[in-house]
Amino acid sequence: MRVKKFILADIQKIAETEVDFQRAYKYRINVCCSSGCIPLGALNLLKTFEKLIKEQDVAEECLVARTGCVGTCSAGPVVVVESGGYIYQNVTPEKAKKIVIDHIVLGLPVKSLLYESKVFLKKQHRLVLRNAGKIDPYRIEDYIATGGYSALVKCLTRKSPQEVIDEIRISGLRGRGGAGFPTARKWSFVARDHRSPKYIIANLDEGDPGVFANRTLAEADPHALIEGLLIAGYAIGAEKAFIYTRAEYPLAIDILEKAIKKSEELNILGKNVLGTTLNFDVELRLGAGAFVAGEETAIIASVEGRRAMPRPRPPYPATSGLWGKPTVIQNVETLANIPLIIQNGGTWFSKIGTPKCTGTKCFSLTGKINNPGLIEVPMGIPLREVIFDIGRGIPDNRKLKAALIGGPSGGCLPDILLDSSIDYESLETVGAIMGSGGIVVIDDQSCIIDTAKFFIDFCVSESCGKCTPCRVGLLKIKEILEKIIQGNGRIEDVELLSKLSTFISETSLCGLGQTAPNPVLTTLRYFKKEYLEHLYENFCTANKCFKKKEILRIG
Repeated sequence: MRVKKFILADIQKIAETEVDFQRAYKYRINVCCSSGCIPLGALNLLKTFEKLIKEQDVAEECLVARTGCVGTCSAGPVVVVESGGYIYQNVTPEKAKKIVIDHIVLGLPVKSLLYESKVFLKKQHRLVLRNAGKIDPYRIEDYIATGGYSALVKCLTRKSPQEVIDEIRISGLRGRGGAGFPTARKWSFVARDHRSPKYIIANLDEGDPGVFANRTLAEADPHALIEGLLIAGYAIGAEKAFIYTRAEYPLAIDILEKAIKKSEELNILGKNVLGTTLNFDVELRLGAGAFVAGEETAIIASVEGRRAMPRPRPPYPATSGLWGKPTVIQNVETLANIPLIIQNGGTWFSKIGTPKCTGTKCFSLTGKINNPGLIEVPMGIPLREVIFDIGRGIPDNRKLKAALIGGPSGGCLPDILLDSSIDYESLETVGAIMGSGGIVVIDDQSCIIDTAKFFIDFCVSESCGKCTPCRVGLLKIKEILEKIIQGNGRIEDVELLSKLSTFISETSLCGLGQTAPNPVLTTLRYFKKEYLEHLYENFCTANKCFKKKEILRIG
């Protein structure tokens, strides 16, 4: 059997056919089948809806589909009914029957079952997550119907590689993996290097506890990532890309594998992409799962088949990356922005966010918060809006003590900094980092020293041990914090913690050690009173410390 070789014009034909197909249905029931909702029975719920639609004889006017995460993680299983974007929360098979009969058959949305927080989505600006909860990640046709791969076609027919890089430069896009390095500048380094082959690595290794934005993006919209890789490959002259993720993400891996295979079948990946001279292959590489593997040089080592350990820089990956060749490493969220920028223009993107920090950022909003979930907000949004508008504040009307921004190596910011702007420069000023996009909300029932120790514990266990400041220094910080928590600390420990943290930040080999002391540095900066209360008065406002000491005294 001869396989058809698709060409550029075929993308538009597929889009038109799929749009006509979907328009034939009055309703579409999207069942979230993400890693968050599947354990709650989402796959069984999907079958229930398919069965109910047939039983009620409305299969010709209602399409049932599986989708990725909507972001409302506290309300799963979640179902979205289109048109109208009605979000139903905590859906069970019994509730599914009512939704089908009332909403689909009678045309009456079930108000009592709807997701209650309209502000959650209203305050967001969903660009990267534009298709999350709206398309079936297993169907490339769904992605193409939304305009998917049209940006690639635009590049291949109307833009030179340099013009693509120029468009990204105009957009002001910065890497979303944590450091915020200008994307166009990174691409330019590799594009003007005449050596070959060149490589691209998409970083999908999320090692931060409580952070799931990258995984969710891959599960919800895999082709946005693939299209971003294709455009990047065209711009820099690369013909091979690796998507690096952890083996702990089985659903994302399955979706990506099938997306890559389908793209190859449609000639979107492989030799002579869509009938052009572009050759481009994408391969998945799985890591064992380590926080340090998110560092650029550690990723390179892992993709090459070695242990994920960082090396000194320079040389940087742009000049000596995979197998010593020029390599671009980008976070998957960065890559998912690329098709939008090409399609709408760099100037359009540059007007979102702030002048120095354009576009949006995805955050995993977790901790002591009424509305946890995955959000996407414009750069520059105040922290207060994220926690109290989108997140709907603290449970049980408790007070906010701090917000940890940037993952386990982020900074703990107190309530007096709630009006801080969420962008790279503003966060750096107050001692926090953007990191991989984690916001952990901490209420007044938490001990700030115990909180700092929790994140130091994580960094100690995840340190690769290659450099002494990180391997020995973090362990020493952990020991001092434990002494303070147990009531055995000394006043000199405050100064020692500060000196140790600064030394580790300045001398560690990679980003893990350089940022790991941030929770300690920021809690010393903003919550020094609590440290002194522990040391001078054996007093913990959260009543969580000194328990071991009390047991010994009773004995």
